Order: sequence, then C-alpha cells, then structure tokens
Amino acid sequence: MKKLILAAALFTMGFGMEAKTVSTENVSITANEPKWMKSEAGTWMGANKTWYKLNTKDATVWMSKDGKKWDAVKDGMWQDKDGKWLKIVDMDLKWSADGGKTWSTVPEWKWQGADGKWNKFDKDWSLWTA
Repeated sequence: MKKLILAAALFTMGFGMEAKTVSTENVSITANEPKWMKSEAGTWMGANKTWYKLNTKDATVWMSKDGKKWDAVKDGMWQDKDGKWLKIVDMDLKWSADGGKTWSTVPEWKWQGADGKWNKFDKDWSLWTA
C-alpha cells in the first residue's frame, strides 16, 4: 500500500512540474548519426570476406582476399551487407537490389559493409567509415 501511495504522489508531482524548453541555438543534434572518420587504408569489407579499395584517379575498384595482393574488379561491383550490388557509374555511386537489372543512386553515398561497418564516399571519392 505504501508503494502505491508513493507512486501516486510521484505521478501527481510529475504533472505539477513545469516543462522547460532547452534552446538548441548553435547546437546540432543528430540522433543515431555515427561518427565518421576518414579511412587511412581506404578499404572496406565486401561479401565473402573480400576487401575492396577504390583508385580515386579513375574510380576503378580493386579487390583482395588477403589485403596484400590486389586485382582490378572486372565489372567494378561489390556487395553490401544486405546483398545489394554497388558500382560507380558516370562518377555516381549506384546500387541494385535486383541483381543488376535496375540501378539507383545510393543515398548520401553510404552503405553498410559485410562486416557491419558503415562506409561512405565524399565528393572526392575518399572513403569514410563509422
């Protein structure tokens, strides 16, 4: 019974309190926004434990299974965590969820790698990870 009376008193006091507004002037609040850092290695994890990197001079994609020997990706495509195919077309990052039948621009050029890390390219094709 004491717990019920205490709960009722706290509940009633909560309604009697004045709501306070916090000014967000000059403050940027973004919920769940990851902290982005420029990738030192410039590599990201694709499907089947394959590492990828981008040659920023000509936007060609390279792959490696061991991180030492790199080969050009013939079609320039890789898969994200959800199995969507990604590639660079006319200096735009595109993806396809239907195996390459239709392509659309990747929003904000962000995708989640097979390892669960978030990746994005900036306008200069530098890789950023979160």
